[in-house]
Amino acid sequence: MARVMVAGSAALDFVFQMEALPARAEKYAADTVDIVGGGCAANAAVAIARLGGDAQLLARFGRDDVCDLVLEDIRAEGVDVGPCVITEGARSAMSSVYVDGAGERQIMAFRGAGLAKDPGLLELRADAVLADTRWPEAARQVIEMGGALGVPSVLDGEAPVPANLAAAASHVVFSEQGLMDFTGVGDVTEAYAALELPGWCAVTMGAAGVLHPGGVLPGFEVDVKDTLGAGDVWHGAFALRLGEGAGEMDAMRFAHAAAALKCTGFGGRKAAPDRTQVEQFLKERMACN
Repeated sequence: MARVMVAGSAALDFVFQMEALPARAEKYAADTVDIVGGGCAANAAVAIARLGGDAQLLARFGRDDVCDLVLEDIRAEGVDVGPCVITEGARSAMSSVYVDGAGERQIMAFRGAGLAKDPGLLELRADAVLADTRWPEAARQVIEMGGALGVPSVLDGEAPVPANLAAAASHVVFSEQGLMDFTGVGDVTEAYAALELPGWCAVTMGAAGVLHPGGVLPGFEVDVKDTLGAGDVWHGAFALRLGEGAGEMDAMRFAHAAAALKCTGFGGRKAAPDRTQVEQFLKERMACN
């Protein structure tokens, strides 16, 4: 079982489903609502655990009800939350999320207040590490420790992406917005060509797939119900497969399958698949090609 340390954001998401996203300042009625754990790092850690990995989460919270709800949920998924930092008097992160009839989402995020900057001293034993950009101090420590151990160190490149953090990672997987913000170039293809980083770099492009050094690996077509958390599941699955010794192409295909399956269910990471589901999905899709 591969062990993956994940550092970054954890939050509580209030997810409302409706046919069309709000366009004006007035009252709207949701078709359904769910309260789920969220945050890039927390979602990725849960995905890793469901996929058979040994996941450890480093996230930060205030000492409040949100913290209690989120940590209880993550522990129930089998994720080790021992490294998490809880600060008295601080406020934990939360989001309001609208999901439309096509599965696209609109997010209003509160990223917390008074949260810790120092992640403290860590003891890292991992086959891979993954960090988002929401807690730069923790990300830098985990990425550098992964490099010192000689294991894959994956950065989830959401804007803003610190240049020194991107340079320290062995693998940087940008979102389209993150890439264009990082390079200052307004076209994804041109921005990718302009990258000058020492590690392996790619760009997630939603249903279009991933732009990587060998070209574009298309995504799988599925009946989309909810895209919330799909990118986080992708990053978690990708880091896990690298930690298991897979190459980038194998890891991307595995991540594509995990993210696609997540999109077929409503409720953010609640729809993240297990290992059997992903392997069966890949077997069926490869048999059709």
